[in-house]
Amino acid sequence: MTGPSDDRPGMSDIVAYYDETWFDYRALWLNTDNRAIHFGYWDDGAKNHGESLVAMNRLMADAVDVRRGDRVLDAGCGVGGTSMWLAETLDAEVVGITPVQGQVERANRYATERRLGDRATFRRDDYHATGFDDASFDVVWAQESLCHSHDKTLFAKETARVLRPGGRLVIAEYLRFSRPLPPNDERLIHRWLSGWAIPDIETRDELVAALEAAGFVDVEVRDLTHGVAPSLRRLYRVSMALYPIARVLKALRFRSSVQHGNVVGAIDQWRSLRRKLWFYGLVTAVKPSDH
Repeated sequence: MTGPSDDRPGMSDIVAYYDETWFDYRALWLNTDNRAIHFGYWDDGAKNHGESLVAMNRLMADAVDVRRGDRVLDAGCGVGGTSMWLAETLDAEVVGITPVQGQVERANRYATERRLGDRATFRRDDYHATGFDDASFDVVWAQESLCHSHDKTLFAKETARVLRPGGRLVIAEYLRFSRPLPPNDERLIHRWLSGWAIPDIETRDELVAALEAAGFVDVEVRDLTHGVAPSLRRLYRVSMALYPIARVLKALRFRSSVQHGNVVGAIDQWRSLRRKLWFYGLVTAVKPSDH
């Protein structure tokens, strides 16, 4: 099966972003034990950055009751950290997809190193149109990946198609409080989003409407901002400390505009959060059994 076309809206930007910022993720964020590139959740059991990353995985898995033997589609899998955690910890069968070939190669290598066999496999694909058979997954998992979608309604329809009746969807995502925001706030939030190759983020109501239009029921949205804020603040502080160096390296052309935009975005995500322009949401939904 062929991978996604880079001609899709924004696809080349996403690939370039993750290819060019891999060093930043690896040096400043990645925990080599779990390979997570998402934000962490600081619950009562999380004592450090690495534990908070695992806590976010567990929170999402518990929200949709991922069970042994479930077939999970990790839609936007990064370098496979969460997929491997699901396979190792919950004995799920996971297929991770990403449009970034470099991530696919790293994820498959990491899974081989962990001897996961067919329990965690990865391929280059587009979650708007995967080519998987109808009703072939028990769970679809989108962890800070839906934000990159140019059309959330297409994602919702494709997810509903590949889920089995009674299948569950879980999304961890940035959600704006309103649309439109005042002009200065829109400029701030889009400076963040463009730095991270994100076209836009939805409001709670917009995302719920897209999911319900695709046939999902029991759509619930929880605000996790309080538990995720320490992780968001950590990124902000690291980025602020490194910004002067990053600016010089950009001026000297040792870092690209994409790499510099990643640092600026990390700063603006926190500033826009403090202005209460967005929140970090956990979204769950179910495909009806009689669908």
